[in-house]
Amino acid sequence: MSTRSQVFTTRWGMLLAMLGMAIGTGNIWRFPRIAASNGGGSFLVAWVVFLLLWSIPLLILEFGMGKATRRGTVGSFIKTIGPKFAWMGAWVAWVAVAIMFYYSVVMGWTIRFFFATVSGEIPTAMPSRFWDAFNSTPQAVLFHAIAVGLGIFVVSKGVRGIETAARFLIPSLVVLVIVLAVKALTMPGASDGLAFLFTPDFSQLGDVKIWLEALTQNAWDTGAGWGLVLSYAVYMRAREDTALNAFVIGFGNNSMSLLAGIMVLCTIFSVMPEAANEIVGAGNEGLTFIWVPQLFAQIPAGQFFMGLFFLALVFAAWSSLVAMIELASRILIDLGLTRRRAIMMVGSAGFLLGIPSAMRIGVFQNQDWVWGVGLMLSGFFFAFAVMKYGVTKWREKFINTADSDVRIGKWWDWAIRLVLVEAAVLMVWWLVQAGGDDFWSAETWTLFSSYNVGSVLIQWAVVLLALFALNGWMVRRIQAARGGEAAADPGGGGG
Repeated sequence: MSTRSQVFTTRWGMLLAMLGMAIGTGNIWRFPRIAASNGGGSFLVAWVVFLLLWSIPLLILEFGMGKATRRGTVGSFIKTIGPKFAWMGAWVAWVAVAIMFYYSVVMGWTIRFFFATVSGEIPTAMPSRFWDAFNSTPQAVLFHAIAVGLGIFVVSKGVRGIETAARFLIPSLVVLVIVLAVKALTMPGASDGLAFLFTPDFSQLGDVKIWLEALTQNAWDTGAGWGLVLSYAVYMRAREDTALNAFVIGFGNNSMSLLAGIMVLCTIFSVMPEAANEIVGAGNEGLTFIWVPQLFAQIPAGQFFMGLFFLALVFAAWSSLVAMIELASRILIDLGLTRRRAIMMVGSAGFLLGIPSAMRIGVFQNQDWVWGVGLMLSGFFFAFAVMKYGVTKWREKFINTADSDVRIGKWWDWAIRLVLVEAAVLMVWWLVQAGGDDFWSAETWTLFSSYNVGSVLIQWAVVLLALFALNGWMVRRIQAARGGEAAADPGGGGG
C-alpha cells in the first residue's frame, strides 16, 4: 500500500493522534516541577512567549515538510535541501529514537505503579521503599518489555491503528486529568497553589534563567523539532490544512500542561504546603513515584485518585511512545524495508537498547540528559533546512496553500530565524550549566555521567560522525526505494 493511500480518515482523528504525540509524561511530571521551581506565574509568561516563538513555528514547519515530501525525516531533508544533508535528517530521527529507548522504560514504570495502586502494594507511609525495590531491577525490564509491546501493537495496525488508539487514549487522558484537576481545586488550601501558579511577579522576568527554562520546557513537551509531527504529517489528506493544525496542537498540548500544573500544585499546597519546596525539587522520578503516593494518601478516596493519576500517565506515555516507534519505522520504510519488517526491527532494538536504562537509573538519567539537549540541535537543523531552501519561498509554497484555513504572515520567517538563535543559546547554556565551576576538570569530560559536558559532546560526536559517514548510503537506499525520484525540492521543481 502506498504512503498516499494511507491517510488519517478525518481531521479530528489526525489531531487526536498529533495531540497524543505531543502530550506525554513531560506535561504531567515535568511541567509542574519546572513551573514551581521558576516562579510559577512568572514562568508562565515566558512559557507562553516561547510557545509562539519556538513551538508553533517548528510545528508549522514540520506539518508542511511532512505533507509536502511524504517522507520521514531523512527523506524530507534530502527532498528539501539535497542529498548532502541526509545526515541532518538522520540526526533528528536518531535523537527521537534514542529517547524512545528509555521512554518505554518510563512507560513501564507508570504501568507498574498503576497496578501497584490498584492492588494496594505501595506503602503510603514510605513509597520510596517500593520505588527503590522496583527501579533498576529485572522487574523494571519486564514492564519496559510490556510498554514496547503495547507501542508495537498499535503501530503494527498502521495509520488506522494509530488513529483508533488516539481516539480512545486522548479523550480518556483529558477526562482523567480534568477529574484530577477538579478534585485538586476543591481541596482546602488549593487556592494558594492556584495563586502561585497564575500570579506573575514581573520583577522576576529579568532573570534569564526563567526564560531559558521556559524555552527548554517548550522544546521538551510540545514535540516541536522532534520529527514526530513530520512523521504523522506524511499521512495527512491532500487537502488538509497545516497552519491551523499546528496552532491547535501547540495550544492543546500546553493546556494539558496547565491542567497538570493545577492538579499537582493545588494538591501539594493543600496537603503539604510546608514541604512544597522539597517536593518540587525532588526531580521527575522523585515527584511522581515517591511524593505523589504520599500526597494522595492524605486525601479522601486517595487510592482511587492515585490510580487515576497513574492511569493518566500510562495513557500519556503510550500515545507518545507510539509516535516515536512510527517515526523510526518510517525511516526504515523509506530505506526500502517493508512496514512489517521495519516495525519488528524497531521493536527489537527498542527493547534491547532500553534494557540498560531499565537496569540502571544512572544510565537512564545520562541518556535523558544527552538526548534531551540533542533536541535543541534537531530544532536547529529543521530551521536551517527551511532557511537554506528559502524561508519565504517555503512559507508561500508549502504553508499558505489553497487549502489553508489560516494564512501565515512574515512573522513566521523571522520566527524561524530566531529558532536558530534560540537553539544555539539553549545548547550553550545547558552545557555551561553542566560544567559549572569545574568546566575544565577531568570529571566534567567523562563519557558516562548523569549530568556533564563530556557525556553530551562525546556521544554526539560519535553519532554525528557515523551519520555523516553513512550519508551517501542512506541517499542511495532512499532513492532506490523511491525509484530514482528527484533528489531535491518537495514540489518537484528547482531548488
